[in-house]
Amino acid sequence: MTRFIALQARENATGEFEQALVERDIDELPAGELLIRVRYSSLNYKDALSASGNRGVTKHFPHTPGIDAAGVVEASSVAEFSVGDEVIVTGYDLGMNTAGGFAQYIRIPASWALKRPQGLSLREAMVLGTAGLTAALCVDKLEQAGVTPDAGPVLVTGATGGVGSIAVALLAKLGYRVAASTGKAQQGEFLTSLGAQQIVLRSELLEGSERPLLKEQWAGAVDTVGGDILFNVVKSLRYGGSAACCGLTAGVAFKGSVLPFILRGVNLLGVDSVELPLVVKASMWDKLSLQWKLGGLDKLVSEVGLAQLPEAIAQILAGRLVGRVLVRVD
Repeated sequence: MTRFIALQARENATGEFEQALVERDIDELPAGELLIRVRYSSLNYKDALSASGNRGVTKHFPHTPGIDAAGVVEASSVAEFSVGDEVIVTGYDLGMNTAGGFAQYIRIPASWALKRPQGLSLREAMVLGTAGLTAALCVDKLEQAGVTPDAGPVLVTGATGGVGSIAVALLAKLGYRVAASTGKAQQGEFLTSLGAQQIVLRSELLEGSERPLLKEQWAGAVDTVGGDILFNVVKSLRYGGSAACCGLTAGVAFKGSVLPFILRGVNLLGVDSVELPLVVKASMWDKLSLQWKLGGLDKLVSEVGLAQLPEAIAQILAGRLVGRVLVRVD
């Protein structure tokens, strides 16, 4: 049996959750057509929830989080993949109730994996990870809804987070005027380095929550936080504008009226990157590796090993992380 290292979240004797490095056997992994040696993963908010015992994300513990993984196929029982193929895996059940990417090996169904796009290295793919895929899906939805660079500014909420920071960079690359919203006023220089042309404090977006409509400002928006901020964003869209919604860190409740929708014809666009059909994921990854490929990714990423993950998990839960955290597994 092959032994490997994994980060495991488990409940201790006092009922609290902790994370620790453990040795596991490959035979302990779930069934699946592909055995993958993981090279890189990334840290997402959902991983932190799983690692801290959130049973809405992960039902059974001990468990290895990590909804992202990039690595090399070590064994395959399907013709579509061969030993040595470099692959990326994001979403589906990986890291939720299936042992995830915070480990040197994963075993998964072949239907979860994509061959690495030629325009991205495994490392670059995981700097993007689920956050980059989600940001790309948001931008794609806005474009499908008719939001163009000449329509007006596009707002990104939660802009210093993983999805938000990549959305700012991607929109700027595509020629949009980007307004970046954050509760971290000291990160204005970071956001302008990604291409933001306007910084909006989170407190400003909470003003006027009692009003059914606000002044028209944004041609489009990428919202990563939800709650009252999302509805204030919707109330501030220009006529015919659209907001792509992909996050809930500020809450799941949507308290508002239908007036922005029927008086201004705005659109609220839901974005999911977890159960998305693989063919759609593949098309987004192709864009991210070609015409939407971002340069300068290193300025929005910090890199940790498995041993440093517990500290990074605590930081993301406390809202102190900026940009992306790349996990060097192997």
